[in-house]
Amino acid sequence: MTKQNQLIVALDVSSLSEAEKLVKTLSPVVKTFKIGKELFTSAGPEAVKMVHAHKANVFLDLKFHDIPNTVASACEAATRLGVWMMNVHAIGGKSMLFNSVQAVHKTSQELKVPHPKIVGVTVLTSLTDADLKEVGVKGKVKEEVEKLALLVQQCGLDGVVASGQEIELIRKVAGNHFLIVTPGVRPTWAAHGDQKRIITPKEAIEKGADFVVVGRPITQDRDPRVAAEKIIKEME
Repeated sequence: MTKQNQLIVALDVSSLSEAEKLVKTLSPVVKTFKIGKELFTSAGPEAVKMVHAHKANVFLDLKFHDIPNTVASACEAATRLGVWMMNVHAIGGKSMLFNSVQAVHKTSQELKVPHPKIVGVTVLTSLTDADLKEVGVKGKVKEEVEKLALLVQQCGLDGVVASGQEIELIRKVAGNHFLIVTPGVRPTWAAHGDQKRIITPKEAIEKGADFVVVGRPITQDRDPRVAAEKIIKEME
């Protein structure tokens, strides 16, 4: 896999027109774009169709978390949209995770297409040990990430979303064929924003991440394409 294919750019913008401007600029060098809650709430499935029209992949980052039947239905709908990857919250539990995988595979077989990758969100990169304590989680972030990663693997998902600080831990307990998608990635020349457990693109790849997600350091740069090329070069 080339470093170019390992970079996912987050389209964290509020309108379809803003997103399309970025995709037009970046699609010559970026092959996958993340569509999150802000853009999907604003533009819906049209955002997915727009990225596909530019011959790029979509990571649908809606972090599904609900009762098992509702999440399974959402995963089925995402599969029908033709997304390349989607995610669910691992904290939703075994039944929710298992049902989501079953829905994705069943729908893919029906459509006769490769199944989208489905990954579980462990602990958000904005959270610390103190934040977990506030919501009643007694363990530390790394302990929670390890438990959730193993649960996700047990339920048949393709991998996890986890911060760069937990990459090596997950590799150790889950093996080399388990996907790790790392957000909160910031090159040394970019501001950290609201991310707390961050890592540089080069460090993430060296530690064993399969994909890195970068948003504002690229999308808010004066020249997004140049910023993306700098990050790809750093990863190499």
